Amino acid sequence: MAQELKLSKKDRISVWWRSTFLQGSWNYERMQNGGWAYSMIPAIKRLYTSKEDRAAALKRHLEFFNTHPYVASPIIGVTLALEEERANGAPVDDIAIQGVKVGMMGPLAGIGDPVFWFTVKPIIGALAASLAMTGNILGPILYFVAWNIIRMAFMWYTQEFGYKAGSKITDDLSGGLLQDITKGASILGMFILGALVNRWVSIKFTPVVSSVKLDKGAYIDWDHLPSGAQGIKTALEQQAAGLSLDAHKVTTLQNNLDSLIPGLAALALTLLCMWLLKKKVSPIIMILGLFVIGIVLHLAHIM
Repeated sequence: MAQELKLSKKDRISVWWRSTFLQGSWNYERMQNGGWAYSMIPAIKRLYTSKEDRAAALKRHLEFFNTHPYVASPIIGVTLALEEERANGAPVDDIAIQGVKVGMMGPLAGIGDPVFWFTVKPIIGALAASLAMTGNILGPILYFVAWNIIRMAFMWYTQEFGYKAGSKITDDLSGGLLQDITKGASILGMFILGALVNRWVSIKFTPVVSSVKLDKGAYIDWDHLPSGAQGIKTALEQQAAGLSLDAHKVTTLQNNLDSLIPGLAALALTLLCMWLLKKKVSPIIMILGLFVIGIVLHLAHIM
């Protein structure tokens, strides 16, 4: 009785490492097929000994394939399991393997964008940018390290999940699991972005609503301060005591808006941009439009 062929952990690690270059030979005809075939080479070498069998395996994995580059890992895992079964004599033909790949790549592609591009990356990017804006070198280091650890760990564990589940994984993903994951990731992403609106979107309206003359003693009388360092010390002490820096209390439109809801204008602008995106307005047009409107309103002394 022939010994059962089995992919070792070393083989699967080789496939996992190669899969990080899935987009390396992307093309308009079959898209990720070159990167996919490159990823499968360690498994093909382990499972097939003859030149003809290896060539046939490479040929069937050069068919069309395209999905989110990170969620391709569970599909790779399932394909490894199917190739292993085929090499051990199971009735798994080319059509079955390609059918599983095509059947999984569409639904999984819908998960990749909300999870990675709209949730994980904005969260890590916001944390790293906050550090970088303070001059901390850990900002870019945190982004590079955290992002790569998350994506590579995800790719390894989902590949292992697909390999161990084999063809049964398609049953697990055919129900509501995909919808639940996509919905949860979208909600989390919107929550994080909503919390960051007030921090990253800055709008200040400059029109003066009122200017009130303060009573004497309610503001710092700069003309009667001691000279030199003593005058600076006195001014700081008076400011700390609550005295105004100016003899007039000026209230701007932005002050009134902030007294109602801080960040209201920034939130309104964000919601407007989301609405325009929903209406299929090009992001490039929106960016240029914001530049033009911002410059015009600034020249008009409105912002």
